[in-house]
Amino acid sequence: MNQAQIGFGQVRHTRLRPVRHAFAYPTYFLMLPMRNLCNTPLAINRRAALSFYDCDHGDGQGSALAWMEALLQREGITDADGEIWLHCYPRVFGHTFKPVSFWYCHRADGSLRAIVVEVNNTFGERHCYVLDQPRYGVELTAAKVFHVSPFCPVEGGYRFRFMRSENQEVQRTVARVDYDDQQGALIETSVSGTLQPITPASIRQALWRYPAMTLGVVARIHWQAFRLWRKRVRFFSKPLPPKDFVTR
Repeated sequence: MNQAQIGFGQVRHTRLRPVRHAFAYPTYFLMLPMRNLCNTPLAINRRAALSFYDCDHGDGQGSALAWMEALLQREGITDADGEIWLHCYPRVFGHTFKPVSFWYCHRADGSLRAIVVEVNNTFGERHCYVLDQPRYGVELTAAKVFHVSPFCPVEGGYRFRFMRSENQEVQRTVARVDYDDQQGALIETSVSGTLQPITPASIRQALWRYPAMTLGVVARIHWQAFRLWRKRVRFFSKPLPPKDFVTR
């Protein structure tokens, strides 16, 4: 069923060293069938309390779906001709910040062909990690080449694991991203949630529970950075962004 969905769940983050630092926040996110957005009650490219804008993804020009299709073609992925689901944060009252978005790209038969992890940092930079031939529940890896946090070096790599489950018609999704530096496991993060159709009622539920959710994302990033600074965790200066926009 290609119906736009909203997920209500939680973001978790744990730093393992040199001091342990952990937090968890309630959140919600969108799960959008990018080839079938025409019948959703969500506002698309227009002002609303809760909305999705194409320009918040990719190169910021034109259709986000067309940008993703072109990226896949450049990477030699020519058989992702089924639905492309985008897991992302919405705009809330016109404001958005998307630390990470996940593009689930399927074949025509519904099987998963690729996952593109689209990462934004607070300096306005963006990078994509293309995960080829993924499977739910199976760990995938990529070298870290893009600066995200000033408390982590640009070295080592990521471990990704994506899970989907359904129990009594309740769908649940989990995206886990762990980071290892040269010494081993350093950061464990995940975003999880239970999915339900986007309807006027579920939009009201999201706005009522979390009226300033995207502003809260930015505020929490800076608050946690301040806490790490207070704990005297080493600070790394921001390097130049990678020359290539995509890491395969």
